Amino acid sequence: MKKRVGFLLSPGFQILDLVAVTVFELANAEAAEPAYEIVMLSEHGGPVASSAGVKIETRPFRQARFDTLMVTGSLAVQPSSPAQLAFLRKAAAASRRVASICTGAHALAEAGLLDGRRVTTHWCYARELQRLFPKARVEEDRIFIQDGPVWTSAGMTACIDMSLALVEADLGLEASRSIAKTMVVYHRRSGGQSQFSALLELEPKSDRIQNALAYAKSNLRKNLGVDELADAANLSRRQFSRSFRAETGQSPARAVETLRVESARAMIESSSHPIEIVARETGFADPERMRRAFIRAFGQPPQAIKRAARTQVAV
Repeated sequence: MKKRVGFLLSPGFQILDLVAVTVFELANAEAAEPAYEIVMLSEHGGPVASSAGVKIETRPFRQARFDTLMVTGSLAVQPSSPAQLAFLRKAAAASRRVASICTGAHALAEAGLLDGRRVTTHWCYARELQRLFPKARVEEDRIFIQDGPVWTSAGMTACIDMSLALVEADLGLEASRSIAKTMVVYHRRSGGQSQFSALLELEPKSDRIQNALAYAKSNLRKNLGVDELADAANLSRRQFSRSFRAETGQSPARAVETLRVESARAMIESSSHPIEIVARETGFADPERMRRAFIRAFGQPPQAIKRAARTQVAV
């Protein structure tokens, strides 16, 4: 029997959130028989315009029983109507699971569905969500979080990762891997992975400094001294050091450490490798040096992050 997946749209929804539909569509193509029925919903039915003006045809939300109900977000958070809140409460009670994409978490919170739960949303709105709904346990640096039957994701493309995880829970790992390959994305990021990217934070302006950082990220096990990075950028040591700091605001050594801790954290959260192996694979000379770098970057040692990741998997 096909699982009904409802997507709840409100006027001004973010059209990118509907890329999650493709995950379920491809899951149907992967399965011997279609596994999901996809339904577009809104309060009144009919065409609903996205923030870009693209209209999607919807049904009015009357029936509240779904296998999965997905609540889309918007670029400008608006209060939910009383009818929508009532529908969300009924759907949460009648459905197997409910999920929010991006700022859709605000609607779930308004309905009281996030009280006492670990949740996430787009990093731009995470602190506002926590301020408005203090009973929720907002973790702003997560890609997606599952807390019981409630799933929440960060903004934009994070809905792909959450949807792949939902399909993986239903159809297995190989199905989600195949879907990710078809969509030309990396296999889903773990829910605990950071929303932030060190390369984006550094924001180098020139191709030469970008090339040096890309080289560093691909060769973290190496020593990666200034001379080697300068060669990758095709600059003299002096030119490279001056240009690097001017463009990134950091020394090459600090930037390499940032790349290493980001890679090490992702490895810790998505694998069962011992800390010693992670330290070696990401270029730290020893676990103690990696521990100090983690405390500088995250305020906690690798072991604490590993325990948190295990707890999330257990949940």
